[in-house]
Amino acid sequence: MKTWTVTAALLFAGTCGFAQTAETAPVARKSCDDLKAEITKQLEAKGVASYTLDVVDKGKEGDGKVVGGCDGGTKSIVYSRSGASQAKASDQKKPQ
Repeated sequence: MKTWTVTAALLFAGTCGFAQTAETAPVARKSCDDLKAEITKQLEAKGVASYTLDVVDKGKEGDGKVVGGCDGGTKSIVYSRSGASQAKASDQKKPQ
């Protein structure tokens, strides 16, 4: 009887451990081109104009805003405003 109880307990513990590892499995790598296309689509849907999206190595983002990560976290997608909208923003920040 003890043997059956121990066997059942081991099987139950093994199944719980398997379920936890399946939930915490790493997410598949998303290519930078795919993610950049998704972000572009979202920005255009919001009516954003005059911007750039650059793919850079992680840690070399510069002054732009990081809006995504790709290639397993090795690269970042950086959003920067460009053109007239950036000039207007800098003019508004100047003290008068």
